[in-house]
Amino acid sequence: MGVKVADHPRCGWANPADPLYLAYHDTEWGVPEHDSRALWEKLVLDGFQAGLAWITILRKREAFRAAFADFDPDRVARFGDLDRGRLMADPGIVRSGAKIDAAIAGARVFVDMRQRGEDFAAFLWDLAGGAPAQNRWTAVTGVPASTPASVEMARALKAKGFKFCGPVIVYAFMQAVGMVNDHVTGCFRHAQVAAMAKP
Repeated sequence: MGVKVADHPRCGWANPADPLYLAYHDTEWGVPEHDSRALWEKLVLDGFQAGLAWITILRKREAFRAAFADFDPDRVARFGDLDRGRLMADPGIVRSGAKIDAAIAGARVFVDMRQRGEDFAAFLWDLAGGAPAQNRWTAVTGVPASTPASVEMARALKAKGFKFCGPVIVYAFMQAVGMVNDHVTGCFRHAQVAAMAKP
């Protein structure tokens, strides 16, 4: 089922009372992303979401970007104890020591992969099958929390050393970065996002 705002039917989770959430649904969610840095940023943010609502992270996203050097992996990979202390004291972000440590460690894995000639985006998209999967859910209640593909991607990410990337978090990530089109068929964005997947 969807919600109708300004003559556009949308996915049921797109809260019409929240302009930030609505803009995220209408312009970002499901759009195929192929930039390695942007993919890593989204994976980190999805990791911070664990146990929280995505809107909480969305509202803090600019603070996260400021705190994590605009998610520049090279800079975050060099973060030390002083940076960790600064992050733990930053009220603008989610102050979880385990998640902060995972983000810093993930930046180091990202940089190590690149230095070995392995592109992060190519690694992820290969696991996703190389192109966005086009689902045709008629209601958000039919959308799964995880899939065999997200289980495989989570396993591969953990093998590389990434953390806070279980199958459920990874599936939310895959939805957000357009590896799967999970806009419901009645949503105006379903066809638009599907068209973005075409060569």
